[in-house]
Amino acid sequence: MATQFFMPVQNILGVDALKEAMDAIVAFGFKKALIVTDAGLSKLGVAEQVGKQLKEKGIDYAVFDQVQPNPTVGNVNAGLAELKSSGADFIVSLGGGSSHDCAKGIAVVATNGGKIEDYEGVNKSKKPQLPLIAINTTAGTASEMTRFTIITDETRHVKMAIVDKNVTPILSVNDPLLMENMPAPLTAATGMDALTHAVEAYVSTAADPITDTCAVKAIELIARYLPTAVHEPKNKEAREKMAYAQFLAGMAFNNASLGYVHAMAHQLGGFYDLPHGVCNALLLPHVERFNQQVAKGRLDEIGAILSKNNPDLAGLEVIDAITKLARIVGIPKSLKELGVKEEDFGVLADNALKDVCGLTNPIQANKEQIIGIFKAAFDPA
Repeated sequence: MATQFFMPVQNILGVDALKEAMDAIVAFGFKKALIVTDAGLSKLGVAEQVGKQLKEKGIDYAVFDQVQPNPTVGNVNAGLAELKSSGADFIVSLGGGSSHDCAKGIAVVATNGGKIEDYEGVNKSKKPQLPLIAINTTAGTASEMTRFTIITDETRHVKMAIVDKNVTPILSVNDPLLMENMPAPLTAATGMDALTHAVEAYVSTAADPITDTCAVKAIELIARYLPTAVHEPKNKEAREKMAYAQFLAGMAFNNASLGYVHAMAHQLGGFYDLPHGVCNALLLPHVERFNQQVAKGRLDEIGAILSKNNPDLAGLEVIDAITKLARIVGIPKSLKELGVKEEDFGVLADNALKDVCGLTNPIQANKEQIIGIFKAAFDPA
């Protein structure tokens, strides 16, 4: 069976990647950018810094900084209005997954029309999106280089998974110098998100030799460098290796897709507005324990990689290794701590089973099994 491999045409990674990216942007011939970012990066002056560099290259810009964590339909609509009034002919997303996802939503609706809700599912768009350049400031989501977009429908309290080849940016930029000021909790959450991408891609029913290679290397780098990036935020080597790790994990899941960890985490995020990476980290060991019924061999391989590349994980089986790594980087221990309510498990399970990410999980579950996984993560022994 033939496979396809999706990723941006151009990707710039490493120290001072942002400076090199400016020359690449000029080559596209754009006139004005809409920088899509969040209020935090705007207040820190990062958006202004990027805008100034664009100006120096003769490219005008406007800023839309209303993106919130777990971006919403309302964010996309507000961004569309700003795009129209600004007259921008391309978009620059600046930040982590929230900024990139919101920018993708804006860009695809800008050229295809309708509402962002129309594009929930797989390849619902008909035209390429408005050109999008994604400048990344976190090491985890890989949204800067994937065809995945997650937008919260605030009326349904559901995270919509939009998987579409037309939402892939034309250029991704990963400069570890932009990641040095990430706080430890964000570094931990996004790093565990990247690990989840790699693990789910490796056990996915759509895995192939290319995605396997990317996933394995990502797991190796995350095991080795995530704790250092969390506890020594200015460690340039750890930041750079994590930038590569999350990108490799993105290459893996962008093509092999994901599984029930993401299908379930999306519901927690949409229902309670919780951090996506934290939800993934809490669900990952419990979903993979369920997956051991059919994917034990592959999961044992992941355990060996974790054990080999981090002395604190040496000798541990995969489930225990994942759990301990989450503890080392300071992830909360249970869904109960996050304020999740057991009485919501039924609706959460129903919505998780509708999420496109679950289609490539190595074993298909029923509602009661999904509820069982939620219960296991709610109050682990």
